[in-house]
Amino acid sequence: MSLLRQPILLLAKSDQVKKLVSTMPVSSGIVTSYVPGETTDAAVTATAELVEDGLYVTLDFLGEDTLDIAQADATVAAYKEVLAELARRGLAARAEVSVKLSAVGQALPENGEKVALENAREICRAARNAGTTVTLDMEDHTTTDSTLSILHELRKDFPETGAVLQAMLHRTEADCRALAYEGSRVRLCKGAYHEPETVAFQDKLDIDKSYVRCLKVLLAGQGYPMIASHDPRMVQIASSLASRYGRQPGTYEFQMLYGIRPEEQKRLAESGETVRVYIPYGQEWYGYLMRRLAERPQNLSFFLRSLISKK
Repeated sequence: MSLLRQPILLLAKSDQVKKLVSTMPVSSGIVTSYVPGETTDAAVTATAELVEDGLYVTLDFLGEDTLDIAQADATVAAYKEVLAELARRGLAARAEVSVKLSAVGQALPENGEKVALENAREICRAARNAGTTVTLDMEDHTTTDSTLSILHELRKDFPETGAVLQAMLHRTEADCRALAYEGSRVRLCKGAYHEPETVAFQDKLDIDKSYVRCLKVLLAGQGYPMIASHDPRMVQIASSLASRYGRQPGTYEFQMLYGIRPEEQKRLAESGETVRVYIPYGQEWYGYLMRRLAERPQNLSFFLRSLISKK
């Protein structure tokens, strides 16, 4: 089944397949399993449903690696719109936003880091006015130093801004130590980018071991760890470590993607844990969907059958 991963990822670049996927009954069901929709209203409606179930939310307006200043500005406007709507509907206390800096200008050839910082500041200001926060998503290793530098600047005025670290990178344990201070929110994930062995662990077991080492640093520290994993074993280890370090529920949280292990999300929440669901939305959903399908082999054959049958 792993042989299908690359073909599925290649399809992510096809506008024709995107149109087909979004209109076919079977595959459109797959779409809404992972992405609630393209609009602010769809995202906020999904947020309200999850909040009703006792969950928390972080919203990601999809898009990255923009080289167009107008597109970066449009992304900022989209975040301001969703934040205003969250406030209007009384959801801001349980919903924040996640921002990829490359979507707001970081990748621009001239002054990209400066543009991204100013745009991120604007989103952080809108989030604070709405009564919530921002977390800066981490992207591939070439942007790590830039992203952490922008985080440092943002936290001067918006100390509540969250960070994301990827356990697959060799440097991450040290980054965890640097960020495990009081008031610092840090999401720890394994990492989804194809990174070279010079900077990242390649073996799944080595990545898992790194994840546990990083967990120990964050849970023993003074910050607020956000444990992003769907791996049942990692969730169990995190719970055990939280207990070992005297962490009470509410001093850390679990995070999972929209549509992945929803029953486990509810189970953890019902047990007293804080669980935040990462909701992606927007017109750039297609590439995101294809990556999720490639990560979950049980869906690949289902997806391909739906393309072939054209029902």
